[in-house]
Amino acid sequence: MNSTVPDTMRAAYVDAVGPADAIRYGELPVPSVGPTDVLVRVTAVAADPVDTFVRSGAYATPLPTPFVVGRDLVGEVVLAGPGAAGWTAGRRVWCNSLGHAGRQGAFAQYATVAAERLYPVPPGIDAEHLVAAAHPAATAWLALLRHGRLRAGETVYVGGGAGNVGGAAVALAARAGARVIATARAEDAEAVRGLGAAEVLDHRAPDLGARMRRAAPDGYDVHLDTSGHGVLAESVDSLARGGRLVAMAGLGTGPSALPMGRLYTKDASIVGFAISNATTADLAEAARGVVGVLTHTPWRPRIADRLPLSRTAEAHRRLEAGEVRGRLVLTPP
Repeated sequence: MNSTVPDTMRAAYVDAVGPADAIRYGELPVPSVGPTDVLVRVTAVAADPVDTFVRSGAYATPLPTPFVVGRDLVGEVVLAGPGAAGWTAGRRVWCNSLGHAGRQGAFAQYATVAAERLYPVPPGIDAEHLVAAAHPAATAWLALLRHGRLRAGETVYVGGGAGNVGGAAVALAARAGARVIATARAEDAEAVRGLGAAEVLDHRAPDLGARMRRAAPDGYDVHLDTSGHGVLAESVDSLARGGRLVAMAGLGTGPSALPMGRLYTKDASIVGFAISNATTADLAEAARGVVGVLTHTPWRPRIADRLPLSRTAEAHRRLEAGEVRGRLVLTPP
């Protein structure tokens, strides 16, 4: 290890899957650096709902223990392995794919990141906005453009358009030249229209299904429900011929009947999507989408609170209680 790097660091970690209270905050060894790895000094992280799924065991994935939690970080390069050329010390960087599939997480003073999973922070991009945007904007980009195969001129439904993933999806779809119909609370409608939605429907309206049909009489080419509360049969009914329903929320929901007749007579398709399964090539494309939405659209992630890294367990409890409307950004000491 470089002589300027300490032997130990402060980190938020677990010794086994379990509740939020299982998260410990304390000293761990600074991670080693492999030939194609980069050691990053972490300056900020963001807590994602998927972090709670991994920590609790709801999303089964290999966990080396002690396991540092978290996916997303911004920071600066400390040193790079010999096969990670170009990552010079002091360079500002970000990552959004740690803490899964055996990779240690981001919630620490230092993190080792495979060079192919690391991206430079462009000039003019606010680091706090970037770390808060990393997960929701990449999720929206992959859902719409990789899995939804969105094309200019199509009509897109975005359920939950005022949320972080939903807002990013509205902005990205509008920038791609699509007509966007979104749902949101009435008090959020103006803000969602400001992101590029052609119409915003009150998600609490008793006749929401009828309003959706009136807004797109020929159906939706891409259907993206970021809220996790959509009804599968109704969603399939709303699709256009050849429409694509991207299922990317609702891990805790029960089984749903698949309306096969309406699905195949529309030449429609349903694709499941979890960002944790994305390839490094897909993530690199999505990273450009994250920078693009922050650079070329009015969307910015809503930051609900800022906490020290020592309060990671609290952040997980708040996410699981459903009391966070926005992003939680945490900073190491």
